Amino acid sequence: MTETTNVATRPTRLGCVYLPQFAPEWLAATARGADEAGLDELWVWEDCFLTGGISAAAIALSSSNTLTVGVGVAPVPMRNPALTAMEVATLARAFPGRVRVGVGHGVQDWMAQIGAKVGSPMTLLREHLTCITALLRGDRVTYQGRYVRLDDVALDWPPPPDTELLAAAVGPKTLRLTGELASGTVITQCTTPAELREAVAHVRAGNALVGPTKESSIVVYVLSAAGPNAEADLAAEIKRWDADKTGDLGVCGTAEGIALGVRRWVDAGADTIVLQPPVDAAIEDFVRFAGTEVKPLL
Repeated sequence: MTETTNVATRPTRLGCVYLPQFAPEWLAATARGADEAGLDELWVWEDCFLTGGISAAAIALSSSNTLTVGVGVAPVPMRNPALTAMEVATLARAFPGRVRVGVGHGVQDWMAQIGAKVGSPMTLLREHLTCITALLRGDRVTYQGRYVRLDDVALDWPPPPDTELLAAAVGPKTLRLTGELASGTVITQCTTPAELREAVAHVRAGNALVGPTKESSIVVYVLSAAGPNAEADLAAEIKRWDADKTGDLGVCGTAEGIALGVRRWVDAGADTIVLQPPVDAAIEDFVRFAGTEVKPLL
């Protein structure tokens, strides 16, 4: 896997979230629409108990030609790292250069609900990132950790060397961990530009533990709404996500207004902006709007 990247030379990428509240049977048409519209990326989630992230990514990838598909993110308590590596490698070989899989702690209430909550989520994430990265690199892995145990495991079909493994983070310790061990960090919605700037500083501190040349990708979800009721729709989404704060939490309005608005997150350090539409949005129309009208303005 590539461990050194330079986001300063990378153009801003624009994506959209295919929320798990959208029906799985709509995903193929949405991916085709995003591809035809020239959207850079489509991101799917693995939220309990809605849709599977890897299976959703496979649908989107097989329904498009150039679209990059991200999984943001797969909870590590639900998965064995060997299986995650196998699935990432399969997608990356079948759709080279178009796969961005992320992992994360998972919502702890959900992890408790399925009997998968652990005493140290940080340790678990570190062990998964360490082992998955090694497996994707083509290494033969024997590992005895607090939670992860692998005995002489290697992938028969390792992926291309530029295969990404991202991780989600909120707190400073996890942000630094993602900077150290992941190829990129996924930042949740309702993160203000000022908060993103602080988060990026923690990620860069993690990068520095690897060496001066590592500068990992920063992916951020930005709540967004378009159309005549955009302001009300955005306010409803902020309320839906229980954002107990005020400030710069999203963008809305015309394509010009959205493109101008997301620059605030780009200026704060994001190289990938993923527009998160309302849960009741006409998602195929939204991705076409983002690709044909917003992206050319970035």
